[in-house]
Amino acid sequence: FRKAFNNNNNTNKNNNTQLSKQASPFARSPLSLFIMPRIETEIKLDFKDVLFRPKRSSLSSRQQVSLERTFTFRNSKQTWTGVPIIAANMDTVGTFEVAEVLAKRKCLTAVHKHYTVDQWTAWSKGSGKEAVSWVAVSTGILEKDMVKLAEILKAVPSIPMICVDVANGYSDAFVECIRGVRSQYPDKIIMAGNVVTGEMTEELILSGADIIKVGIGPGSVCTTRKQTGVGYPQLSAVMECADAAHGLHGCIISDGGCTCPGDVCKAFGGGADFVMLGGMLAGHEECSGETIKEGNDYFKVFYGMSSDTAMKKHVGGVAEYRSSEGKTVKVPYRGPVDETVRDILGGVRSACTYVGAALLKELSKRTTFVRVTQQLNNAFPESTKVNPCKMEPPAKKQRTEAPSGP
Repeated sequence: FRKAFNNNNNTNKNNNTQLSKQASPFARSPLSLFIMPRIETEIKLDFKDVLFRPKRSSLSSRQQVSLERTFTFRNSKQTWTGVPIIAANMDTVGTFEVAEVLAKRKCLTAVHKHYTVDQWTAWSKGSGKEAVSWVAVSTGILEKDMVKLAEILKAVPSIPMICVDVANGYSDAFVECIRGVRSQYPDKIIMAGNVVTGEMTEELILSGADIIKVGIGPGSVCTTRKQTGVGYPQLSAVMECADAAHGLHGCIISDGGCTCPGDVCKAFGGGADFVMLGGMLAGHEECSGETIKEGNDYFKVFYGMSSDTAMKKHVGGVAEYRSSEGKTVKVPYRGPVDETVRDILGGVRSACTYVGAALLKELSKRTTFVRVTQQLNNAFPESTKVNPCKMEPPAKKQRTEAPSGP
């Protein structure tokens, strides 16, 4: 075979030389004829594909479980203690109002990047005075984003975290931005993403990030996978990126893909240090977004940050060279966000008792996942309450309730 291959190469040497002048550099070597797209055959898993295997436990109550974690970050050298749940930096979720509620439970909020410097200043001196230490200021990577970031941090220096957020964390420009932000803010805790593979997780940590956001396409209002065909099953992404990050004493956030408290538990069980939530926190009183009444029901608008809704709102529309990679939905009004957060934290505590983890940091060490073909019994429609009742926004109640007195 080798002799025939070599003879064929010699016979066609002149032809190949001439073709190489016309063809792309990729085609200059005859070996390029054998280069094909690569397929990874190892099965990758999502949250829906597994369940926890219960283990013997000495815990007698969920009250014995501590959900607080303490991290000393590799690059900023800062130490943080709290409950590692983060509200996503989306218009309708990463709001000052949500941050105030989550701060009371020692949870974080990645505040969206569209608040002005004046709004940040007013909030930090007013109702957000106690909550500001539990937020991250979000930014893109453009020059105007860096200018605004500097202005916000100058006005509110007590903000402890920066969330540098782009849809595609694989660009050289993003890596260079992280290096620049680290150089300019050596003492700030930096979140950076999004990526889904170990090698890029390592690259961003070595470039100065403390916490890597993991997830491409799993979000409830994200259509990246549909529009581009790009993505990675979230549980496998979390497990692989956590392994890479922890080897460098870095941390990761599982960002997207959670549909219920059980998915949050699985993210922690898979090695995530933090879990970021968007859709699970949408539709609450503290969320921004238009409230819509249809019949006797109320809804709040929720949209992805790459949706046409978001781009029309912030940049005047979808640019000619791109497509929308998000959708806009109506979420049933869900009342105060604190009740939902309490329910999520209760689910995580319960998961810890099932596997014998007295501390949240022990959960991944005590996790064994089992592959499943079905998780839930769907014989009856789901209800989150024993006696469900329709929620009505306080503003609507004030308009519709009859005045008291004669």
